[in-house]
Amino acid sequence: MTQKRRPSSARWIAEHEADPYVQEARRLGYRSRAVFKLKEIQERDKILRPGQIVVDLGAAPGGWSQYARPLLGAKGQLFALDILPFEPIPAVDIIVGDFRQDAVLHQLEAKVGDQLVDVVLSDMAPNISGIDAADQAGSVYLCELALEFAKAHLKPRGSLLVKAFQGEGFDAYLRSMREVFETVTIRKPRASRPRSSEVYLLARNFRAV
Repeated sequence: MTQKRRPSSARWIAEHEADPYVQEARRLGYRSRAVFKLKEIQERDKILRPGQIVVDLGAAPGGWSQYARPLLGAKGQLFALDILPFEPIPAVDIIVGDFRQDAVLHQLEAKVGDQLVDVVLSDMAPNISGIDAADQAGSVYLCELALEFAKAHLKPRGSLLVKAFQGEGFDAYLRSMREVFETVTIRKPRASRPRSSEVYLLARNFRAV
Protein backbone atom coordinates (compact mmCIF):
# COMPACT_ATOMS: atom_id res chain seq x y z
CA MET A 1 0.00 0.00 0.00
CA THR A 2 1.33 3.43 -0.89
CA GLN A 3 1.71 5.62 2.16
CA LYS A 4 0.32 9.11 1.99
CA ARG A 5 3.14 11.62 1.88
CA ARG A 6 3.35 13.77 4.97
CA PRO A 7 2.69 17.51 4.42
CA SER A 8 6.21 18.38 5.61
CA SER A 9 7.73 15.97 3.09
CA ALA A 10 5.56 17.28 0.28
CA ARG A 11 6.46 20.84 1.22
CA TRP A 12 10.19 20.02 1.18
CA ILE A 13 9.88 18.44 -2.27
CA ALA A 14 8.00 21.47 -3.59
CA GLU A 15 10.67 23.83 -2.20
CA HIS A 16 13.43 21.63 -3.59
CA GLU A 17 11.95 21.58 -7.08
CA ALA A 18 11.50 25.37 -7.05
CA ASP A 19 15.03 26.00 -5.76
CA PRO A 20 16.99 28.00 -8.38
CA TYR A 21 20.22 26.22 -7.43
CA VAL A 22 18.60 22.82 -8.00
CA GLN A 23 17.37 23.99 -11.39
CA GLU A 24 20.75 25.45 -12.33
CA ALA A 25 22.58 22.29 -11.25
CA ARG A 26 20.34 20.25 -13.52
CA ARG A 27 20.84 22.68 -16.39
CA LEU A 28 24.64 22.51 -16.08
CA GLY A 29 24.78 18.77 -15.45
CA TYR A 30 26.02 18.97 -11.86
CA ARG A 31 25.06 16.21 -9.46
CA SER A 32 23.83 18.45 -6.64
CA ARG A 33 23.07 22.04 -5.71
CA ALA A 34 25.94 21.85 -3.18
CA VAL A 35 28.38 22.44 -6.01
CA PHE A 36 27.47 26.13 -5.95
CA LYS A 37 28.68 26.42 -2.35
CA LEU A 38 32.16 25.23 -3.31
CA LYS A 39 32.06 27.24 -6.55
CA GLU A 40 31.37 30.50 -4.69
CA ILE A 41 34.15 29.83 -2.19
CA GLN A 42 36.56 28.89 -4.99
CA GLU A 43 35.78 32.03 -6.96
CA ARG A 44 36.38 34.16 -3.87
CA ASP A 45 39.28 32.34 -2.20
CA LYS A 46 41.03 30.39 -5.00
CA ILE A 47 41.77 27.32 -2.84
CA LEU A 48 41.94 24.85 -5.76
CA ARG A 49 44.74 25.07 -8.32
CA PRO A 50 46.34 22.88 -11.02
CA GLY A 51 48.63 20.12 -9.77
CA GLN A 52 47.18 19.88 -6.27
CA ILE A 53 46.40 16.74 -4.29
CA VAL A 54 42.89 17.06 -2.82
CA VAL A 55 40.78 14.87 -0.52
CA ASP A 56 36.98 15.26 -0.65
CA LEU A 57 35.24 13.87 2.47
CA GLY A 58 31.48 13.36 2.42
CA ALA A 59 31.62 13.44 -1.36
CA ALA A 60 28.34 11.75 -2.45
CA PRO A 61 26.69 12.27 -4.86
CA GLY A 62 29.92 13.72 -6.23
CA GLY A 63 29.11 17.35 -7.01
CA TRP A 64 32.16 18.81 -5.29
CA SER A 65 34.52 16.31 -6.91
CA GLN A 66 32.83 16.86 -10.26
CA TYR A 67 33.48 20.60 -9.96
CA ALA A 68 36.95 20.37 -8.41
CA ARG A 69 38.59 17.74 -10.63
CA PRO A 70 38.95 19.86 -13.79
CA LEU A 71 40.54 22.65 -11.74
CA LEU A 72 43.39 20.34 -10.70
CA GLY A 73 44.56 19.60 -14.23
CA ALA A 74 46.27 16.48 -15.54
CA LYS A 75 48.90 16.42 -12.78
CA GLY A 76 46.43 16.86 -9.93
CA GLN A 77 44.90 14.06 -7.86
CA LEU A 78 41.54 13.83 -6.15
CA PHE A 79 40.49 11.22 -3.59
CA ALA A 80 36.77 11.19 -2.73
CA LEU A 81 35.16 9.32 0.17
CA ASP A 82 31.59 8.79 1.32
CA ILE A 83 29.56 6.24 3.23
CA LEU A 84 27.19 6.13 0.23
CA PRO A 85 28.25 4.76 -3.15
CA PHE A 86 28.03 7.15 -6.10
CA GLU A 87 28.63 7.09 -9.81
CA PRO A 88 32.28 7.19 -10.92
CA ILE A 89 33.88 10.48 -11.96
CA PRO A 90 36.77 10.43 -14.44
CA ALA A 91 40.18 10.71 -12.76
CA VAL A 92 38.67 10.66 -9.24
CA ASP A 93 39.72 7.85 -6.88
CA ILE A 94 36.56 6.94 -4.91
CA ILE A 95 36.47 5.15 -1.56
CA VAL A 96 33.10 3.97 -0.21
CA GLY A 97 32.90 3.62 3.57
CA ASP A 98 32.21 5.25 6.92
CA PHE A 99 34.95 7.76 7.70
CA ARG A 100 34.32 7.22 11.42
CA GLN A 101 35.72 3.69 11.13
CA ASP A 102 39.46 3.14 11.41
CA ALA A 103 39.47 0.57 8.60
CA VAL A 104 38.00 3.12 6.17
CA LEU A 105 40.43 5.82 7.29
CA HIS A 106 43.31 3.40 6.71
CA GLN A 107 41.96 2.59 3.25
CA LEU A 108 41.99 6.29 2.37
CA GLU A 109 45.46 6.71 3.82
CA ALA A 110 46.70 3.78 1.76
CA LYS A 111 45.34 5.41 -1.39
CA VAL A 112 46.97 8.76 -0.61
CA GLY A 113 50.23 7.04 0.33
CA ASP A 114 53.21 8.99 1.60
CA GLN A 115 52.40 12.16 -0.32
CA LEU A 116 51.11 15.18 1.56
CA VAL A 117 47.80 16.78 0.61
CA ASP A 118 47.23 20.40 -0.50
CA VAL A 119 43.53 20.70 0.35
CA VAL A 120 41.06 18.74 2.46
CA LEU A 121 37.41 19.38 1.64
CA SER A 122 34.72 18.15 4.02
CA ASP A 123 31.01 18.41 3.28
CA MET A 124 30.27 15.63 5.79
CA ALA A 125 27.09 15.76 7.85
CA PRO A 126 25.45 13.16 10.09
CA ASN A 127 22.15 11.50 9.30
CA ILE A 128 19.58 13.79 10.87
CA SER A 129 17.72 12.22 13.80
CA GLY A 130 15.59 15.24 14.62
CA ILE A 131 17.14 15.44 18.09
CA ASP A 132 19.02 18.73 17.89
CA ALA A 133 21.63 18.00 20.57
CA ALA A 134 22.49 14.61 19.09
CA ASP A 135 22.63 15.97 15.54
CA GLN A 136 24.90 18.84 16.59
CA ALA A 137 27.21 16.49 18.48
CA GLY A 138 27.38 14.22 15.44
CA SER A 139 28.26 17.14 13.19
CA VAL A 140 31.00 18.39 15.50
CA TYR A 141 32.48 14.89 15.69
CA LEU A 142 32.72 14.69 11.90
CA CYS A 143 34.35 18.14 11.85
CA GLU A 144 36.87 16.93 14.42
CA LEU A 145 37.68 13.87 12.32
CA ALA A 146 38.25 16.06 9.25
CA LEU A 147 40.58 18.30 11.27
CA GLU A 148 42.53 15.33 12.61
CA PHE A 149 42.95 13.97 9.09
CA ALA A 150 44.10 17.38 7.88
CA LYS A 151 46.63 17.70 10.71
CA ALA A 152 48.09 14.30 9.80
CA HIS A 153 48.17 14.70 6.02
CA LEU A 154 48.27 18.35 4.94
CA LYS A 155 51.33 19.97 3.47
CA PRO A 156 52.69 22.99 5.32
CA ARG A 157 50.47 25.97 4.38
CA GLY A 158 47.74 23.62 3.13
CA SER A 159 44.01 24.35 3.45
CA LEU A 160 40.94 22.76 5.06
CA LEU A 161 37.38 23.63 4.09
CA VAL A 162 34.81 22.05 6.38
CA LYS A 163 31.04 22.28 6.75
CA ALA A 164 29.94 23.04 10.30
CA PHE A 165 26.70 23.92 12.05
CA GLN A 166 26.62 26.75 14.54
CA GLY A 167 25.59 25.55 17.99
CA GLU A 168 27.03 23.62 20.92
CA GLY A 169 30.71 22.87 20.36
CA PHE A 170 31.10 25.21 17.37
CA ASP A 171 33.20 27.85 19.14
CA ALA A 172 35.50 25.26 20.69
CA TYR A 173 36.02 23.65 17.28
CA LEU A 174 36.79 27.04 15.75
CA ARG A 175 39.44 27.60 18.43
CA SER A 176 41.00 24.21 17.72
CA MET A 177 41.28 25.11 14.03
CA ARG A 178 42.92 28.44 14.85
CA GLU A 179 45.57 26.63 16.87
CA VAL A 180 46.96 24.96 13.75
CA PHE A 181 46.05 27.32 10.87
CA GLU A 182 47.16 30.92 10.41
CA THR A 183 43.70 32.06 9.31
CA VAL A 184 40.20 30.64 9.72
CA THR A 185 37.33 32.40 7.95
CA ILE A 186 33.61 31.72 8.23
CA ARG A 187 31.85 31.58 4.87
CA LYS A 188 28.08 31.44 4.30
CA PRO A 189 27.61 30.76 0.57
CA ARG A 190 24.46 32.05 -1.07
CA ALA A 191 23.46 28.44 -1.85
CA SER A 192 23.36 27.67 1.90
CA ARG A 193 19.74 28.07 2.89
CA PRO A 194 19.33 31.22 5.04
CA ARG A 195 17.36 29.44 7.77
CA SER A 196 20.08 26.79 8.17
CA SER A 197 22.83 27.13 10.78
CA GLU A 198 25.22 25.68 8.18
CA VAL A 199 28.43 27.56 7.50
CA TYR A 200 31.77 26.65 5.97
CA LEU A 201 35.03 27.16 7.84
CA LEU A 202 37.96 27.91 5.56
CA ALA A 203 41.27 27.31 7.31
CA ARG A 204 44.41 28.32 5.43
CA ASN A 205 48.17 28.13 5.90
CA PHE A 206 48.49 25.00 8.00
CA ARG A 207 51.23 25.21 10.61
CA ALA A 208 52.83 21.77 10.27
CA VAL A 209 54.69 20.64 13.37
